[in-house]
Amino acid sequence: MSTQTRVLVTGAGGFIGSHLVKQLKSLGCWVRGVDIKCPEYDDTEADEFELLDLRRWDNCLQATRAVDEVYALAADMGGMGYISSNHAQILHNNNLIDIHTLEAARVNGVKRLMYPSSACIYPEYLQEATDVKPLKEEDAYPAQPQDAYGWQKLISERLYMHYREDFGIETRIVRFHNIFGPLGTWYGGREKAPAALCRKIAEAKLTSNPEVEIWGDGEQTRSFCYIDDCVVGIHKLMQSDYDEPLNLGQDRMVTINQLVDLIADIAGIEITKKHVPGPQGVRGRNSDNTRLRQVLGWEPEISLEEGLARTYTWIEEQVQAQLEGKSIAN
Repeated sequence: MSTQTRVLVTGAGGFIGSHLVKQLKSLGCWVRGVDIKCPEYDDTEADEFELLDLRRWDNCLQATRAVDEVYALAADMGGMGYISSNHAQILHNNNLIDIHTLEAARVNGVKRLMYPSSACIYPEYLQEATDVKPLKEEDAYPAQPQDAYGWQKLISERLYMHYREDFGIETRIVRFHNIFGPLGTWYGGREKAPAALCRKIAEAKLTSNPEVEIWGDGEQTRSFCYIDDCVVGIHKLMQSDYDEPLNLGQDRMVTINQLVDLIADIAGIEITKKHVPGPQGVRGRNSDNTRLRQVLGWEPEISLEEGLARTYTWIEEQVQAQLEGKSIAN
C-alpha cells in the first residue's frame, strides 16, 4: 500500500494556494487542488484540480474526500482597499467556507488541517503608532481587530481550536504577515501593497510618467514576507506537533515610503511620490518571530530586497504585456 500523503489545498487557484501546491508536489505529496477559479497566471501542478464553490456544504464534502491533510486556504480576500469596503460579503462568504470545510473534513475522517489566519486579528489598540512593538501570538486578546476580515479570521481560529478539543482533530493555525511575490493579483482592486506599488512603478517606468500615488502619508509601517518562505513555513508547521496559533512573517519593519523607494531602485528609475487619500489599515504592524524560531527552528530567509526584485520583474512583464495589448487594440 502506498504511504504517499494525500493532501487537499483549498484556494489552490489563488496566490498562496498555487505556490503551496508546487511546494507540496516537490515534497512528494499527492495533491488535490480546489477553488472557484483556476490559477490565473500559471498552470496548476495538482494531481487533481476541481472547480468548486466551497460556500456550499456538498462541495466541501466532495473536496475533502479521501485525503489525509487539508490546507484550508480558500477565502474571499484582497488588499486593504477591498477588505475595508466589503465587510458583510467577507463575513458571509468566509464563515460559510470555513465552517463547511472544517465539518466536512471531520465527517470524511481527515487527520490534520491547517488554517491560514492573518495578522489582521491583532488588536487595533496595539497598532496605533508607526514604531509599533512587534506582535506576539498572545497579544491577540483582549480582542479588537480593526475590520470584519480580522474578526472573521479570529472567530475561525476559535472554531479550529474547539474542533481540536471536542473531536480530536489535529489542527494547525498560522498567522500570515503580508505575504507577497509573483503569480499573484497585481491589479483590479484586490491586490496588496507590494504588488500594487510594483505595478504603479512599472507603469511609471514604461510610460515615462514618474508620479506614483501612495495612500496616506506613506509613513505607516509593515513587515513583508516572500512567498517561497511562506510555503516552506506552512509545511514545517503542518508537520510539527504545535497546535497553537503561530506568526509567519518577516520581522523587519519598513514604511510604505521606504518600500516604494526599494522598488524604484530595483526598477532603476526616479519617481515622484504623490500622497493621496485612501485606506491605510493600522498605523504600524510587525511580527514577533520569537515563537516561530522556538517551534520550528527556522524563520524566513529571503530578504525583502530579493523578494521585491523577483516580484517586480514579474509584474513589470505583466504591465508591459498589458500596455502592448492596449496599444495593439488602439
